[in-house]
Parts: sequence; C-alpha cells; structure tokens
Amino acid sequence: GGGGGAAMAADEGLVSVDYEVFGKVQGVFFRKYTQGEAKRLGLVGWVQNTSHGTVQGQIQGPTARVRELQEWLRKIGSPQSRISRAEFSNEKKIKALEHKEFQILK
Repeated sequence: GGGGGAAMAADEGLVSVDYEVFGKVQGVFFRKYTQGEAKRLGLVGWVQNTSHGTVQGQIQGPTARVRELQEWLRKIGSPQSRISRAEFSNEKKIKALEHKEFQILK
C-alpha cells in the first residue's frame, strides 16, 4: 500500500538477491563483465560458473542499483554472451552488506 510522491526514499534500503543466468554465458567473459558492472554500480556479492552451463551468484546493495544490475543480467551481459533468461530468487532486505566486494569465484 502507501501513497504516491516520495516512494523513492522508502525504496533506498539495502537488498540481497540471488541470480542465475541461462544461455551462452560461459567462456564469453561473462563473470568479468558482471564484476565490472557491479563495481561500477557500487554493488557487492559474487559470480561463478556452474557445472550445468549457467552463471550464478548473489548481488547486494541499494535497491535501485540492484535493479539496474538485474536488468543488465537479463538483457545485456558480456558482448559475446547470448542470454536466454535470468532468474532471481531469495530477495530480502538486509541491514548491512555481507560482502566486502564483488568477487569472481572459481
């Protein structure tokens, strides 16, 4: 619920969300570009390849910035990638960031 106008301020809390990206996303520098984009947006978390050909990870940061990276993961990715879909789960509000930076995990 709630009224109009100043909705932005209320949305400025921190959130954490898990993601998995499907398509041609391995061997195309997807992790490196994701890390770069996350750092540009000031987000923390991690990214890694899975054994079944997807890329997964977690993003944490201000809601609006997390939304930007979600959109990026859905539509853009690295130049050589072909994203079929991105799934997001376990979204929750957090009091403080649980990671110091955005890491590429092996």
